[in-house]
This record gives sequence, structure tokens and C-alpha cells, in this order.
Amino acid sequence: MYKRNHKRDFRSEVDQTYFKKSTALDIIHCMSNSTPLEKIRNFSIIAHIDHGKSTLADRMLEAVQNEDIKRKKKNRLLDKLDLEQEKGITIKLQACKMTWKDHQLNLIDTPGHVDFSYEVSRSLAACESALLLVDASQGIQAQTISNTRKALDLGLKLIPVLNKIDLPNVKIDEREKEIEALLGFKKEEIVKVSGKTGEGVEDLLDRIVEQCPSPAGDTDAPLKALVFDSFYDEHRGVVIAIRIFDGKIKYIPGKAEDLHMLQRGQSFKPTEIGIFNPDLEETETLNTGEVGYIATGMKDISFFTVGDTISNQKNTVPLHGYQVPKPNMYATFFPTDTEEYEGLKIALTKLSLNDASLTFADQRSNLLGSGFRCGFLGLLHMDIVQERLEREYDIDLIVTAPTVEYQVTKIDGEELVIQAPHELPDPASIKEIREPWVRAEIMTPEQYLGDLMALCQLKRGQYVNTKYLHSNVSDIQLKDQYIVLEYDMPLVSLISNFFDQMKNISSGYASMEYEFIDYFPADIVKVSILVNHDEVSVLDFLEVRDEARSKAVKLLEVMKTVIPRQQFSIPLQAAIGSQIIAREDVKAFRKDVTAKLYGGDYSRKKKLLEKQKKGKKRLKQIGQVHIPQDAFLAILKT
Repeated sequence: MYKRNHKRDFRSEVDQTYFKKSTALDIIHCMSNSTPLEKIRNFSIIAHIDHGKSTLADRMLEAVQNEDIKRKKKNRLLDKLDLEQEKGITIKLQACKMTWKDHQLNLIDTPGHVDFSYEVSRSLAACESALLLVDASQGIQAQTISNTRKALDLGLKLIPVLNKIDLPNVKIDEREKEIEALLGFKKEEIVKVSGKTGEGVEDLLDRIVEQCPSPAGDTDAPLKALVFDSFYDEHRGVVIAIRIFDGKIKYIPGKAEDLHMLQRGQSFKPTEIGIFNPDLEETETLNTGEVGYIATGMKDISFFTVGDTISNQKNTVPLHGYQVPKPNMYATFFPTDTEEYEGLKIALTKLSLNDASLTFADQRSNLLGSGFRCGFLGLLHMDIVQERLEREYDIDLIVTAPTVEYQVTKIDGEELVIQAPHELPDPASIKEIREPWVRAEIMTPEQYLGDLMALCQLKRGQYVNTKYLHSNVSDIQLKDQYIVLEYDMPLVSLISNFFDQMKNISSGYASMEYEFIDYFPADIVKVSILVNHDEVSVLDFLEVRDEARSKAVKLLEVMKTVIPRQQFSIPLQAAIGSQIIAREDVKAFRKDVTAKLYGGDYSRKKKLLEKQKKGKKRLKQIGQVHIPQDAFLAILKT
């Protein structure tokens, strides 16, 4: 059971709690006349993926008569990326200012997928309250519980919201019992809405005004603003998003004051300031408690650092900033055209400016040329970055298979961090290899429990616990519906196809949340892939010794079907060191050298076939195998 505990006063601890956790998009509209702090409400919307956060945001904007909504007449207005519109998911946190009954409401729409939980943490840390959204048809899911924990740890005021009440055959009473039993709210605290029809939205806006706390700060103090996000605009240059905790910024064209980056020790003059409404809207002043943007006009993307403090006085004590997320997995991006290397570098730099969780470093391959080793939070994160590079920057990519980060202790005591197979040192020099493990919480209906446990064990998972979340509820149906499996397992098991397998087994009903535990020893080996006795390093992989051969066999079987046949046979091999653990052969084309013969002269046929055999052997020794791009992509997707 997870009960609420609001013993902490978040507003009194804002400078301590906020910056320890991170920060996020807390958009506050700045008007020419300063909005009193007591009239401001900053809140986020948190929920499991597909529970209707963005749709509800649209209805709220319509309820307050937002002119952009009227003018644009489209759904998911806060989802700015084309990928967000197409996939129907929120990738980046977005926000918008609303005015309701003389109060300024600043809404933050957060992602729901587990890969973007970092965005949720930043959003929650920037707010004083949050709407906890629950789908009336699906009920409470794993991410619902996880986000609730994050919000309560920050001391946020939570308002439970039951969404999609317009759907047929939804059991509203049952969902209310779930929220009461699992999250500890009272029935009368739950607001029932429909993100599709707008039913109950005005009541929700009233509840926000009445129950959500206002922000804190000192307008007369020196400027103290945190850079919590940044992006590149073709016309404005680098644009930094800031939250003002003390003081104010006033921009007068031609008379802009110097602003100082306290951690970098550098200064600049703003070329424009403004707010998000939800698009960029220029203003003259940003005051305490408000969030907006500063256009710098600078083209050097690396000049600004997310987490830095902006002030108008150099001797101001900087804010703590927030902890940069650590990637969970890595993959290498190679441009298909080697001339696009510099373009790829620029594109990754621009994306990383807006995505602090994306990391990249130079990588060189004899087969594919120059590329970048990139770090991601998960598979969806990697797919999104890849699609944005291909769509927004028109760069065709070859992406290697994802890997995790390993820790290596050598015999001489040296400690190494390994992100790719080629970085692994000589096995004779290795004392110990450790791989990352996570604790996964899988929420599932009871009928899928056995199959999901079998899947976790297949993925080297170690059983921890089984929780019946509704053990205090008399309704047997509720008790059977919510079971949480806890398993400790290697992170590498999750970044393969675990999520898809979990959804298939549970008919889409199971959901998952996980968190990093620690690194633990493992018998990890490097498996080298050889084509015609030449190692193809980009196909090498790291695997547990007991599972290395089975994975190698599957890979070679795929390679056999996609690598074009030559005039000579092509051996495909997988090796651990000098030991071959698997082999397949791509058979050679056979030319009918006996076609010109007449009659049945067997000795003549035999002589011609032997000559052909010697020629193919010689060709094999000097021939090189070219792996076409489409074949290479097919191999990497196995």
C-alpha cells in the first residue's frame, strides 16, 4: 500500500529540494504588470503512457479560451514534434500558460513512457502541485505508481483525476476504489473528467485554483535564474529556458544588461526575452516565480550548460542545478554517406542541447568509417533520436546493436568502463567484469502471472517478491486485478525485446517500471563475428558465456540469408578468442563448365570440375566480401 505523506513543506524547502532533484519547464506568462505570486499556480500532469495527458491539456486550454487553440484547431497542441503527433505519445515536456478566474495557471504536460521518466522528474521538481491522471478503462498502472512516488518525495500537492469517463462500460466506482486503496485518496478528492468531451474540466480548473499552492521567491533580491533547458533556433540562435527564483529580468532593445553564467564564468547580452504561450511570445520583463526564455543570438551551441545559474551580479551564489541523467544503453550511429559526418555531428549537438540525457562521442570503424557512440535512456529514446536525425536533418544512418555499460577490473587493479565490445581488454588481463542490474516492477492481471515469471527467469531474472496491492479490499475482482511482480535482472535483458514480449504474453495489460540497483559480477565474453575469416568488428557483441553460442547461431543464420552469394563459398564464423563456437556457409554460385561438352566423356568433365575447384579456392583467398547496406541493416536488427 502506498499512502500519502505530506509532512514536508515543499515551498519552504524549494531551494534545497528543487535543485537536488533537477528542474523542468515551469512556464509562467509574464505580462507588463507583474502577476502576484499568490495568483500563480504551477502544476504538472503525470500519468501512465496513453492515459490522456495531452488530450486533457487541449480541453483545459479550450476551457480558458486560449486563442492558439481556437486558431490552430488541432489536437495535441503541446506535442510540437512531428513524431509526437504521429506516434501519439509525448516525448518532450511542454507547457502553456492559462488564465482562469483571475489566476495564472501554468500547465506542464509530461511524457508517460518509462524511457522519458527523466523529463517527468524535471517537471515535478519545478512545480508545487500535480494532477495524477488515471485512465478509467485501464486503471492504475506501474508508471502511475512510480510518478506518484516521485511527486510525493518532492512534497507536491496531488489532485487525483479519473479520465476517459465517457468511454462505454467503464466501471467508475471500481476505479475510485482502486485509487482509494492503492494511493490513499478519499473518494471526494477524485475529480472525474473526459479529455475527449471536456466534461468536468471546469471543475478541475476550480480545484487547481482552490487547492494548489503558489510559488515562493524574493523580487527585490539579486537575479537568480536556473537554466533548465535549451534549444537552437535558426533566427534567435541558442535559446535558454530559465526559472527565476529571485529578482527579475528586464529587456530594453539597445540597453540590455550583461547577464553572467556563474558556473561557466562567462557573460552575454540577451537579444530577446519572453514566455511560452505555448509558442514563444516576446515580453519586456520576467519576474520572480516566472519561467520563460532568453534568446542569446549566439551560434556556439556549447556556450551554455543546462543546470547553470544566470545572474546580473557576478558574486551571486549559484544554485545547485540538477543531476544529469546517466545513459542506460549505447549504440553507434554511422552516416551511410561518409561526407555526412560533419552534418551528423552538428545535428547531434543540436539535439543534445534540447535533450540533456543524450550523450555522444567519436567512434571509428574500418568498415563503416567515422560515426558517434551515443548514450540513451532506453530503446524508445534511441528510436526517437534516430528518427529525428533522419527526418529533421535528412541524414541516413546505420545503427549498431545496443549495448550496456560494463565495469572491468584488471589484474593490476586498473578500473575500466566498457561501452562497446572493441573496448574490452585482453581476457588474460581481466580479473572481474560487472554488469548493471535493475529492479523491475511488473504490474499484471493474475492470469498472466505464471507466464511473466517464466519470461523473467528466461532473462536471468531473480525473483524478489509478489505484491497483492489490494489486499485490504474486500472485492475479489480488484484483488485479482493488481499484482506486482518484483524481479532483479540484468539491464541488458530489458533493452532487448523484453517489453514487447511482456506485452504479448499479457495481451497488452502488463506494465513495467524499473530502477537501477548496482553492478554485479558476470561471466561476460566477447563474441567476434568473422566473414571470410575477416573480423567485422561492428557485429561483435558482449554476452554471458552460457548464452553466447545460442545468440551467435541465430545471428549467423540471419547473415547466411542476407549476404549475397559469390563465385566462392563464404564462411561465416563466431568466435570467443581463438575458439570457433558457431559456423554457417554462404554457398558459392556454380558455373556449368561442362555445358560445352558433347557426349559422355567423364574424364574430361572431371578435369574441368577440378580446374574450376582450384580457381574458386584461389579466388576465395584473394576475394573480399562486400556486405550491402540493406543486408547489414537486417543483420543489426536481429
